[in-house]
Formats: sequence, C-alpha cells, structure tokens
Amino acid sequence: MRVLAVEDDQRIAADLKTALEAAGFLVETCDDGEDAWFLGDTESYDLVILDLGLPGMDGLSVLKKWRANGRDMPVLVLTARGAWTERVEGIDAGADDYLPKPFRMEEVIARARALIRRSAGRATAMQSAGELMLDANRMSVSIRGVPVPATALEYRLLSYLMLHRDRVVPPTELLEHLYGDDDAREANALEAVIARLRRKLGHGVIGTRRGFGYFLEGSGA
Repeated sequence: MRVLAVEDDQRIAADLKTALEAAGFLVETCDDGEDAWFLGDTESYDLVILDLGLPGMDGLSVLKKWRANGRDMPVLVLTARGAWTERVEGIDAGADDYLPKPFRMEEVIARARALIRRSAGRATAMQSAGELMLDANRMSVSIRGVPVPATALEYRLLSYLMLHRDRVVPPTELLEHLYGDDDAREANALEAVIARLRRKLGHGVIGTRRGFGYFLEGSGA
C-alpha cells in the first residue's frame, strides 16, 4: 500500500516512515504544504497521513483543496492541536480519521490499515479469495490454511490485489503502488515478483487477463 506521510517534524517523519515500512507500507514523506498538495493532487496514494501545522500551506487548506479537486484517498490527520473544535473542523474538511499528538506508532498503523480497508469496502483484517488468506494485522499469508513465507514486497502485491479483488488490476497501477517512484519500477520487476509468488502459492491463485492485468482467482474479478 502506498502512503504519503506529510510531517514537518523530521524526527516524527522519520519515525513514521520506519514504523510504516516495517508494517509493510510503501512510504513517501513530505514536509511542506505546497509540495504535499501537489503530490496528493497528481499522484495516487492508498492513504495520506497529514499534519495540520505545515509551512507553505497549512494542512487544513491542503485537505480542502484535495477534496475540492475530487481527490478521495483516505486521510488520517495528525496534529498537536487538541481542541475539539479543531478536530471537528478537520473532519468537516474531509479528514477520515484524527489522531492528536503525542501518539503511539502502533495506533497509527492500526488506524492506517483500518482506513485502507474501509476505503476498499473491506471490514476486517482477515481477507480471503479462493484458497488464499491474508491477515493484515500479522502481515501473514496462507494457502488452504498452510502458512506461506512472503517478503514485504510480495505481501504488498497480494494485499493490493486482495483489496481490489473485484476487478483486474493493470500492471501500471500495481507498479505504482509497489514501487512508487523507485528506479525498480519496471514491468519485468513486477513479472518477477508475480512469478515468485506463483511458485510459492501454486497454480490457480494469481490470474492474468492478457492485455488487462492481474487478479486473484476465486474473487469474481
């Protein structure tokens, strides 16, 4: 899952990036409101974690501009502001959840996972398609009840296909959410990950619709 973390406190930003990446997310960081607005308006993210007290443009204005432009990615607001009126203002501006500072990284991760599931219409941490099962809390993969070892990259790919299991996902979309702007963002890199997963999971789990993309078998895509 691709996450944009907007935070001008470098220590907090570094802690967010470390914790979220350890939890299986692909994380990009930004410390300026103007830059955040541009990234959120032009790139595709599964979640944005947004501080309100930003230089350049405050987080509330960034959020309002995103929503006015039809950007509907889930947004988790982090702020030192504690007044309930400011929390209400953030929710009214289009925030999906609100977490005041100081916070525990475990709670950020739990809320991030819940928001991404909710935005995809998935209510629980346990998700299945055919004989494949993913546990978002443990970042674990199993097939027919048997645990399957998966790297962070492999888990991210399966998780994205699982969240969008009602459709065929184009390779370009998968690449964007697996690698972001990384140099490894090439079609042959994606094909290599798919091939590794098929060896681990066996046949009949990850399907291909030629010219369109990939999907999970047994998901109705």
